[in-house]
Amino acid sequence: MSLVSFGWGECCFLNGERVDQITAELGSSNASDMSLAKPLRENVGISFEGTKKYGDFDISGELARGWLRQPNPHGRPNSDVVKPWRNGQDLTRRPSDTWVIDFGAHMSEVDASLYEAAFSHVLRHVKPERMKVRRERTQRLWWIHEEARVALREALLGLPRFIATPRVAKHRFFVFLDATVLPDTRLNVIVRSDDLTFGILSSRMHEAWSLANASMHGVGNDPTYNAKSCFETFPFPNFPDLQSATKTQIAHAAKRLNDLRENWLNPPEWTERIPEVIPLGMSISPYPNRIVAKQGHEKDLLDRTLTKLYNQRPAWLDSAHKQLDLTVASAYGWDDYTTNMPGEEILKRLLALNLARSG
Repeated sequence: MSLVSFGWGECCFLNGERVDQITAELGSSNASDMSLAKPLRENVGISFEGTKKYGDFDISGELARGWLRQPNPHGRPNSDVVKPWRNGQDLTRRPSDTWVIDFGAHMSEVDASLYEAAFSHVLRHVKPERMKVRRERTQRLWWIHEEARVALREALLGLPRFIATPRVAKHRFFVFLDATVLPDTRLNVIVRSDDLTFGILSSRMHEAWSLANASMHGVGNDPTYNAKSCFETFPFPNFPDLQSATKTQIAHAAKRLNDLRENWLNPPEWTERIPEVIPLGMSISPYPNRIVAKQGHEKDLLDRTLTKLYNQRPAWLDSAHKQLDLTVASAYGWDDYTTNMPGEEILKRLLALNLARSG
């Protein structure tokens, strides 16, 4: 059995014991047994499921924009409780322009009632159904989403955007969502806004790891993604040890991938960006511009989805991913990495790193 150095320094542990190097086989026949992977302390508190509503909190974009122009008796804008909303299908297909009423995690019924239009809606459409459920908290706090995700909300404070991926999808891809968006429970959220993290998550290394740790779900038997097994166990490159040039290369490759995808999804020749509504009492809109089809291109855009893009995987997309993979491999110190490296070898190396850090 030969010893292989993966360039991780002299601080490796295997089965709780310090070792100078880790073998490609991890000293056993379980070289890529993902059940051996353990959560890593540095990854805890970063990945979350979105909110679970349990009730008809959804409203159309048209209705939301009307409410945003209306006053309330306490002088607060409806933008406090009316937000753009995204679920898994909004990422795998086209965004549906669905908005959501969201009174946060702790707002009292009295305070919520001061947002007249939004409260009247949930009073009519949500409360009757909530009164039928057995869970005491779901009944008692009927105007609040059943799982309001307090920790997620706290972690997102101050971020201009965040990273999200569908919990169940044929292809494992990540996207940026604006901070004004409320993510649904069918999304897994990573509370980071930087291109570096986005690039590593979008790499072949993380894709291989997440698929190896996924369960299969639904009619299409599609892989799942969750915080516990797919994200918290994933050994990122050791950021403090990375040279700034390496971080910059990953970030640039990640931004290029994202820009190319966005231009394919929403070609400027077929779309226009309309300034979003300015809520009453505000001088500027807190929301990003809305993307709409130019006249005559409505049907063209229907086929521009990330699922269809990754089904086709055109040469430009494949090239952008391979360039990103090379930069991420360099962050791990894998000087021998090629785009033909078997996935099994990638998993061996990542698992060895996970065990070294968790030991």
